[in-house]
Amino acid sequence: MGLKESKMISRYTRPEMAAIWNDEKKYECWLAVELAADEAWAKLGHIPDEDVEKLKKNAKINVDRIAEIEEVTHHDVIAFTRALSETLGDEKKWVHYGLTSTDVVDTAYGYQLKQVNDILRKDLQEFKEIVARKAKKYKNTVMMGRTHGVHAEPTTFGLKLARWYSEINRDIERFEHAAKGVEAGKISGAVGTFANIDPFVEKYVCDKLGIRAQEISSQVLPRDLHAEYLSALALIATSLEEFATEIRGLQKSETREVEEYFAKGQKGSSAMPHKRNPIGSENICGLARVCRGHMVTAFENVSLWHERDISHSSAERIILPDTTILIDYMLHRFGKIVENLTVFPENMKRNMDRTFGLIYSGRVLLKLIDTGMSREEAYDLIQPKTAESWDKQVPFRPLLEQDEEISKRLSKEDLDDAFDYHWHLRHVDDIFKRVGLE
Repeated sequence: MGLKESKMISRYTRPEMAAIWNDEKKYECWLAVELAADEAWAKLGHIPDEDVEKLKKNAKINVDRIAEIEEVTHHDVIAFTRALSETLGDEKKWVHYGLTSTDVVDTAYGYQLKQVNDILRKDLQEFKEIVARKAKKYKNTVMMGRTHGVHAEPTTFGLKLARWYSEINRDIERFEHAAKGVEAGKISGAVGTFANIDPFVEKYVCDKLGIRAQEISSQVLPRDLHAEYLSALALIATSLEEFATEIRGLQKSETREVEEYFAKGQKGSSAMPHKRNPIGSENICGLARVCRGHMVTAFENVSLWHERDISHSSAERIILPDTTILIDYMLHRFGKIVENLTVFPENMKRNMDRTFGLIYSGRVLLKLIDTGMSREEAYDLIQPKTAESWDKQVPFRPLLEQDEEISKRLSKEDLDDAFDYHWHLRHVDDIFKRVGLE
């Protein structure tokens, strides 16, 4: 079977990513770099055109043979070039001509990541569209806004989703910037001086592969590029975790404002048949922790000795495939969760009444200030009423109506207006326009 590239377990690996992060694909990318470099040398007149054609025709990848040779050489690139040479005739002398190992490895990584990013870009766009549709659907679905886990003021479920939409847009901006950074190659030799290779070769290879040529490098591409990339991916994972945490909170039995889709035949607990748990959202939260851990590793990889060491290499064999595979999986799975989310508008309204109208205390405060009271006077007048309502679990409004000072200043119509949740939603349309959800 041959040596397999370290990658995420199959449970979280979708076929599109599996097709990119495997040994066969890795060596195909290495070969693409090698052949493009030979083409460049031919254009410079250094390699005969006929030899380049032979290389392109005869070069074959044998993953098992590469693994056999690596058992002896303990060097994967040498194993690759020797296994490749075994499939060639005299033209094999041009394999790896003027190159150092990381000219191939780093440039191929850039080429692989370009293909990975095409998938992630599509994932992000699809997830964004799902959130947009849901936000519009529940634009005016009133619910309780909570701060510190405590009832604050009315909002809408659509506004909550609109915040997700806005955050995903920021995630996409960060991703696009970071993706450009890692979609790069370097073919500048052992210490970045182009001592044994013409700079034209680097430009030609990178242009052919559709990636950019890094303006300056050592033996390797600078790893701050990869740290930024893993940071952008970790932020995407963290956004998904934030959204998933919201669903988990709203699915609690005492809240039950939303619920993950529960399929026929699905089970929630081996001991408690009634359980319907937000396992998908919990899964997302757990995987986000892995992504953030890989981000830290990417930061540790930035500080290499002098013109390079390989302390980053072993880590990148794990963190680059694993993180990109996980982000692809998370976007796909959580997109389905959001798309199929069950929403309970009546429960949302019912929960608003659980605090006896206290959620309108801020409106009453402003009404009293508008009558000429100072803020301090109005606040100190209202707060004891809120405490009595909550401590005795009785409606808030009658306590206001029974107060002589308040009833003298505020009419029934004033209180009707203060206790109307529609007041809090009057700018929803404007907010949606501001985030691009029209």
